Amino acid sequence: MKIESVNVTVFQYPTRRVSDTAGHSHPGPESLAKMAMLTITADDGTKGYSFAPPEVVRPFVVNTFFRKVMVGQDAFNREKIWQELAHWQRGSAHQLTERALGFVEQALWDLIGRKLNMPVWKLLGGYRDKVPAYGSTMCGDDLPGGLSTPEEYATFAETLVARGYKAIKLHTWMPPVSFAPNPKMDVKACAAVREAVGPDIDLMIDGYHWYSRTEALYIGKELEKLNFAWFEEPMEEESMSSYAWLAENLSIPIIGPESLGGKHHSRADWIKAGACDILRAGSNGVGGISPTLKVANLAESFGMDCEVHGNGAASLAVIGAIKNCRWYERGLLHPFLDYDEPAAYLHSLIDPMDDEGMVSLPTRPGLGEDINFAYIEANTVSHD
Repeated sequence: MKIESVNVTVFQYPTRRVSDTAGHSHPGPESLAKMAMLTITADDGTKGYSFAPPEVVRPFVVNTFFRKVMVGQDAFNREKIWQELAHWQRGSAHQLTERALGFVEQALWDLIGRKLNMPVWKLLGGYRDKVPAYGSTMCGDDLPGGLSTPEEYATFAETLVARGYKAIKLHTWMPPVSFAPNPKMDVKACAAVREAVGPDIDLMIDGYHWYSRTEALYIGKELEKLNFAWFEEPMEEESMSSYAWLAENLSIPIIGPESLGGKHHSRADWIKAGACDILRAGSNGVGGISPTLKVANLAESFGMDCEVHGNGAASLAVIGAIKNCRWYERGLLHPFLDYDEPAAYLHSLIDPMDDEGMVSLPTRPGLGEDINFAYIEANTVSHD
């Protein structure tokens, strides 16, 4: 099965998610956003798909890297293709980013799964057919009734527990919110949520701030008192030594790295340095499903869990194939948004959750997304 073409279709769809000046997602008035559908077509007509922001899979990236490497190759030589693309990142990583590499590799896996009429998670290993989800909140905001106070976080946490979630992860306030970042406000939100949901719900926090060591240590000590399950990304991840220091000085598990480049190679260094207790990787951040699986296998070799970053089909594919992951990250969630309403370009959600907080792995072939091709065609703005 030879790869015949790699194409990108950009289309519009309605959304109520808007980005602030720092790029953080919040609820807002309905507007039109753009999405790109990456399509890999084989010579027998089989197609594989993935979705990405248009700026990630620009025509230059598609022409210079994807088509040059992939067209004419046997689609089943997935590892060879991925290694060749990754090699092209040398000197071009600002163009062929980890996210771009990740999205094209997802489409390749989708192609293979559709050809074999099997879900990708089964092709990868098929460890489980359902996984518990944690509710992952949006960042804090200044919207009354939203996530503007510790009390509002607590109220929303009660709503999530009533929905079925057995675990919740907080993303707290960040600039441009006027008082952010603020370690004491972070701790107040965490304390309010713990009091609201009781001792039996697992809680986590993704600080996502470049806090200093002393600020991160203060937050971590308070999280220990609140019996949080993990502490994520409070400092700049380029400073591995800072995380090794923090892990040495706290009993709460440190999870990471999330946004650090370097694929599985950098995560091996984090294990060696003792910079984390739980490893972290996601398909969009480390260059695809395959390197995410490599990270998970690496963690397993050291008796560590690997929590997969982010929601969506690629995350579920990896989680369905491995043992050493406890949770699926479902979100981002906010009181003003209905996560259970699928995007207009999908007929249904990839990750519907039952009343017990469990997400079943998709049974459709490939990555399992239920794509509304007619909607995409009717709303296409450009096709490469």
